[in-house]
Amino acid sequence: MQLRNTPSRYGGVAIVLHWLAAIAIVGLFALGYWMVDLTYYHDWYKRAPDIHRSIGLLLFGVMLLRVVWRLANPVPKPLPEHSRVEVLGAHAVHGLLYLLIFVAMVSGYLISTAGGDPISVFGWFDVPSVTGRVDRMEDLAGEVHYWATWALVILAGLHGVAALKHHMVDRDNTLRRMFGR
Repeated sequence: MQLRNTPSRYGGVAIVLHWLAAIAIVGLFALGYWMVDLTYYHDWYKRAPDIHRSIGLLLFGVMLLRVVWRLANPVPKPLPEHSRVEVLGAHAVHGLLYLLIFVAMVSGYLISTAGGDPISVFGWFDVPSVTGRVDRMEDLAGEVHYWATWALVILAGLHGVAALKHHMVDRDNTLRRMFGR
């Protein structure tokens, strides 16, 4: 498998970054959904948010790399059997997915650093607060984070359903291209 995209296929780097981000996003959503109901005395009350924040910050790095890679490696051309509406819809959905991912990550960062404290990423390194202590930022960022993550997961689910539709109903190569075939 080639590393770079070609006019007809995604390269290995784009494929790995896509699936790594997809797995991380689903995992972060599931962990976040579960951890918000933990009580103070639960064993995971402190660990789950630390893991969530650490993975979220690592995902931020992956997404920055993904954006740079995408700018340096244009995506394959649309398949000839795709209508103009499908192509425009795919571009719009991909753009909105990227936007929601970054909104979710930035708002999550702002929730965690609202008190001015840094975030430790698995104890490997700290990411400092860029805002310092800001009153009520945690509440506002929390609201944005909540809605952005729900919108992201719903849109990602529709993205997945559309890929399966292309594979099972249209029987075209849309999904196969994201598996390197």
